[in-house]
Amino acid sequence: MEAVTTEAARTGEDAQIIARRRESMRLLARATLGELSAAWGAIGSKPDVAPVRGPETGLVMVRGRMGGGGAPFNLGEATVSRATVRLATGEVGHGQLLGTDKERARFAAIFDALFQNDAYRAGVEALHERIAARLDAEDRRKAEETAATRVDFFTMVRGED
Repeated sequence: MEAVTTEAARTGEDAQIIARRRESMRLLARATLGELSAAWGAIGSKPDVAPVRGPETGLVMVRGRMGGGGAPFNLGEATVSRATVRLATGEVGHGQLLGTDKERARFAAIFDALFQNDAYRAGVEALHERIAARLDAEDRRKAEETAATRVDFFTMVRGED
């Protein structure tokens, strides 16, 4: 019975790690090349990084469903860049992003690998915070610009005729 409990706890921990890494990869895919290269330059003792695959650019088919539950259909193609790297300490990182920026894909893979290493995780999490703050500021700015063009059609005019 104890083994089952330990296995369940490990599975729960694995799910947490997977969720944290998924969020990390989401932020790294939205990072700018400047943010990634500045963060790489700020690392004092850089680990050796070896390419495993890429960086390379290709196409993926984007699929959709009407109403979220209908039959799938091909919406079109999207250009994607990806890279896979291995640190000298053994961690393997993957980077995928929309577009053709191979250097960003390589940096995203490096920071994914660094996120898996306890010695570098705090620095990568600080990078995540900077990226998230920039994305939040951009979203707020877009919302403010959109709100400025809003027209209220439900204005009620009362007359005393």
